[in-house]
Amino acid sequence: MSAVSAKNLTVRFGNQTILDRLNFEVAKGSVTAVIGPNGSGKTTLFRALLGFVHSEGIVKIFQKPVQESLPRISYVPQRFDFDRSLPITVNEFLSFASPTDASRAQEVCHEVKADKLADKLIGELSGGELQRVLIAQALIKEPDLLFLDEPSAGIDIEGAKTFYELIRHVNQEHEATIMLISHDVGVVYEMADQVLCVKKTLVANGPPRQVLTKDVLQKLFGQPIGWSAPNL
Repeated sequence: MSAVSAKNLTVRFGNQTILDRLNFEVAKGSVTAVIGPNGSGKTTLFRALLGFVHSEGIVKIFQKPVQESLPRISYVPQRFDFDRSLPITVNEFLSFASPTDASRAQEVCHEVKADKLADKLIGELSGGELQRVLIAQALIKEPDLLFLDEPSAGIDIEGAKTFYELIRHVNQEHEATIMLISHDVGVVYEMADQVLCVKKTLVANGPPRQVLTKDVLQKLFGQPIGWSAPNL
């Protein structure tokens, strides 16, 4: 069963085509990574799949129209803009997502190893800590599908490794389908079940060991990226 399917998905802003006739399916229970250069339409793809921007073509989530499936979806954006001077603790922030069940917020905090952050002001969190809290917020509703837009942005290498382990945990333990945008081709190669290579069109689509070739990466990024698969 497919969790996400797109047929001839096209997004235009005025006379500019951002995404041009993308066709793909994402299997239920998989981890699918979206890669591509800056400005290639990756975030727009997520926004189109979620119905946040007008698009042409057909998008189905769990074989239903997007609006019918929204209660089963959580989305963590690339940037979470807020007033860092607000005197709100992590615990209070998470209570907004679960106002009637405080124990649920505590459970997910423990799961993402954010227990020690509960009483910390959200404006004082580091990039990695904030991402953990946003993941916790997303998990409170127990989503079947989780969209993550560059979840490791602003996190150091060691922190990113731990963070991707958390993502795999969410995938396996919660049986959640995950779509994530990443610039880390090495991590994508190791952890993703499927890779969508996007540069306005769908350059390649499939298992990482099949699509992350020198030719595809050259076509995608236009220059060497300092990484190649172990078997290339």
